[in-house]
Amino acid sequence: MRRLVIVGIGTGNPEHLTVQAVNALQSANVVFLTDKGSAAEELLQLRKEICDRYLTPSSYRVVDLPDPERDRGAADYRSAVEAWHERRCALYEAAILSHLGEDECGAFLAWGDPSLYDSILRVIEALSKRESLSFEYEVVPGLTSMQLLAARHRIPVNQIGEPLRIITGRRLAEAIDAGATLDEDLLVMLDGDCAFTRIADREMEIYWGAYLGMTGELLVSGKLVDVTDKITRVRSEARARRGWIMDTYLLRKPRVRPKSGSA
Repeated sequence: MRRLVIVGIGTGNPEHLTVQAVNALQSANVVFLTDKGSAAEELLQLRKEICDRYLTPSSYRVVDLPDPERDRGAADYRSAVEAWHERRCALYEAAILSHLGEDECGAFLAWGDPSLYDSILRVIEALSKRESLSFEYEVVPGLTSMQLLAARHRIPVNQIGEPLRIITGRRLAEAIDAGATLDEDLLVMLDGDCAFTRIADREMEIYWGAYLGMTGELLVSGKLVDVTDKITRVRSEARARRGWIMDTYLLRKPRVRPKSGSA
């Protein structure tokens, strides 16, 4: 039976791969590489660099997959994403049937960890239910941008006894528009519109990072009111220079705790 391995590769540094991830890759006969176009050429090259570093050239084949476009202007976000996943599912099905033998192993490389804001697991699960294709699959975890962000800023990602919420920039913007009180620490991902610029709380702190683990990594931290302009400027310049950007940030409000023995 065909076998697939979904391998978390970290956030851009080949040394992020675990021993388990390297072993999983080395078991693959075929590596499927998603090509997101010229704007993300650097991301594709990093995946190829990982293969060059850990795999013997004659031991595997590479299949490039042109990633379908998602309708980013659709009014119904969820429906647009589901339609995009369906196109990916059809693409992967055709590629596996065409390029992976019945007794071979194929690998998909997932940025960061496959479990966090990545469609690969949903696509593979849907694919496993199709009668046209039978396979087994394994998921190998990887380092996330959340872990790299905390490590680079030398902070724990959570405060003692306090909750942490992982949220997208779109959801953060909706919460701000609804007048929500931002009481929880927020780990924000996929924020192309810089929703943090709309937060009025002068005590809020931010720990921001872009290209985490990669050449040209960028870090900014401080009170949000003091560093908002710097982050937006640095982010805009970096995106113009490289043609793409992946960034994330932690929003944290310092907690004032009563002294021991006080009422």
